[in-house]
Amino acid sequence: MITAALAKGRLADQTIEILEACGVDCAVLTEKTRKLVLTEPSGALRFIFVKPADVPVYVENGIADVGVCGSDTILEEDRKIYELLDLGLGKCRLCIAGYPDSEKKRGGAALRVATKYENITREYYHNKGENVEIIKLNGSVELGPVMGLSDVILDIVESGGTLRENGLTVLHEICPVSARLVVNKVSLKTKSDEIKPLAEKIKRVIENTK
Repeated sequence: MITAALAKGRLADQTIEILEACGVDCAVLTEKTRKLVLTEPSGALRFIFVKPADVPVYVENGIADVGVCGSDTILEEDRKIYELLDLGLGKCRLCIAGYPDSEKKRGGAALRVATKYENITREYYHNKGENVEIIKLNGSVELGPVMGLSDVILDIVESGGTLRENGLTVLHEICPVSARLVVNKVSLKTKSDEIKPLAEKIKRVIENTK
């Protein structure tokens, strides 16, 4: 049996569509239930539903053999897991955003960055040799610059609509983001006969939908 960790929400729904295209019976996953552990009829796949940030944790510790999460989560968590496939889902960008002159008004003070990505922010500005004050926010980070809590934000940007509606703009693009199929390093060796064929099917489905 392969145990797969899925992030709750839209990404899980999109992943289920791919699995169904691979011939996996996902009927149990579409039923209304509060259960967090579900097994498909053949018993070959077991699914656990967790918060996005927890997917790499479950995979690294071997509770889940594989998982699906965004590359932003992988960067932030920095876990010892292996990226097997880029699923091409949830495409967006990880960006620094703020008002056009946000980075010019500091004087000698440290740049204040509002974000939920503390580790990525720290690493990004460390590599630039800049000192910053990181302000951890878990939602509506755009409010940081709007209300004067921060100078800029570091967040994922999809269409940029929320930024524009609040007078903000992308100042720097850090990297593209998309969903990845990740795997526990030990599982890749001990369950390769189960994991690799499934990964190949997923790869073919993705290629056929491009």
